Amino acid sequence: MAVCEVCGNDYWMSFEVRAMGGDVHVFDSFECAMHRMAPICEHCECRIVGHGVEVGSHLFCCAHCARASGGAEAADIRDAAGVHPG
Repeated sequence: MAVCEVCGNDYWMSFEVRAMGGDVHVFDSFECAMHRMAPICEHCECRIVGHGVEVGSHLFCCAHCARASGGAEAADIRDAAGVHPG
């Protein structure tokens, strides 16, 4: 068993996540993994669990937040999910 680095739970179904930089993290749930590893939207400060939007080196959870804080570069950003193609 391994101990979750977020909550400290010693759980037989814990798992490892290997980050691009080589760090290895141990979690007992996806919730703990997201809490530790998901980036934070620079506008509304929620965790970015989906694709998110990147403007320059800034990360946002959606096009609305990107437009609200992303400056001129983000003015034309639009969400594509759920948009009817016609």
